Amino acid sequence: MQDDSGPLSPENTPEKTTLPATAAQTSPENPWPLALLSKNLKSYIDRAPATWVEGQVIELNRRANASYITLRDVDAEVSLSLTAWSAVMNRLELPLERGARVVALVKPDFWVKTGRLSMQTRDIRPVGLGDLLARIERLRQALAAEGLFREDRKLPLPLLPGRIGLITGRNSDAMKDVMRNAALRWPAVAFEVREVAVQGVNAVAEVSRALAELDAMPEVDVIVIARGGGSLEDLLPFSHEDLVRAVSAALTPVVSAIGHEADRPLLDDVADLRASTPTDAAKRIVPDVGEELTRVRQSRAQLRRVIQTLLARETDRLNHIRSRPVLAAPLSMVEYREEEISRLRGRALSAVTAEVRRDTDRIGHLRAQVRALSPQNTLDRGYAVVQLKDGSVVRDAGTVPAEAPLRIRVAVGELTATEGTR
Repeated sequence: MQDDSGPLSPENTPEKTTLPATAAQTSPENPWPLALLSKNLKSYIDRAPATWVEGQVIELNRRANASYITLRDVDAEVSLSLTAWSAVMNRLELPLERGARVVALVKPDFWVKTGRLSMQTRDIRPVGLGDLLARIERLRQALAAEGLFREDRKLPLPLLPGRIGLITGRNSDAMKDVMRNAALRWPAVAFEVREVAVQGVNAVAEVSRALAELDAMPEVDVIVIARGGGSLEDLLPFSHEDLVRAVSAALTPVVSAIGHEADRPLLDDVADLRASTPTDAAKRIVPDVGEELTRVRQSRAQLRRVIQTLLARETDRLNHIRSRPVLAAPLSMVEYREEEISRLRGRALSAVTAEVRRDTDRIGHLRAQVRALSPQNTLDRGYAVVQLKDGSVVRDAGTVPAEAPLRIRVAVGELTATEGTR
């Protein structure tokens, strides 16, 4: 039977003068009695308030007056054993089943005699779809207010990724769909696959870890997170805040291919591209080689037409230019210039000849004038020039000294004489 008396202390024990006052003061030489520790533990645990917790029922063992439940955390490998009396279980509208997601009001209880800690369940309620959707919607609004879903944050997908990172379930149909359809569209496509848990308590941690690994690989150009649909409870990891923030922080474009149209997980909102199904993701991340070859052929045909049109237009222009007289008989322009130069040369020669002739006549006239005025011409008419010894011309006979030597220049030669007495 449970002893509900107050906690023991050194004062109300038989050896009150020797027992340590606190647990920290105990030693091998001076320990506490086990009953004292148990009583104090119970007193401490009884002061803990009742707490609402959430988890998934993984074990359920019904007895006559009580049910023993093992509750596991929805996001971590942590379990807790609960004890629920029949009065609590009878308040449920529907019988509790394994796998159900519940919230429970639990209060720790310590049994002094056995030293056993149990979690007494005072109330338990199943978490319905409406509650889960409401939680997701509240988180959606909070993350949207932070700007995590803005279009300007989304990264563009590469035209032709060199290597595709694929995060999907182990040997899942989603993985096969993505790889098969991508290979059909572009046979040279390469994948870097990470097979992880896509539901359950390990899903968020494994998907986030795989995302971080692929995002750190420079050769991975786009990352696809694929799953082939499922119930709302199965898809809850893809609405987990930690995963949503991890996708938002990724530097590599992320494609969400969860394949669930009714209730969109938050991953669809934060991903750079949302694909309705894994098959749709394969179609949107790689181009179709047949379509691309058709576009190449069409582009080549269009380019050929443009070049042919350009060549035809330029050929017509050249023919039109060649048909002009200057190009039809190009020597005619040279001949015309030759004739014009010859004519100009003739005119220039005539002008120069006439000018030379006129100047020659003018020079002859001037020469005649000079000769007419020349002393030699006077001498030729019979006159003579008398000069003194110093070369001065005698103009006045009275100025010539007596017996002065004289030079007499005639038309041809000269004579010498001596001034006589007058």
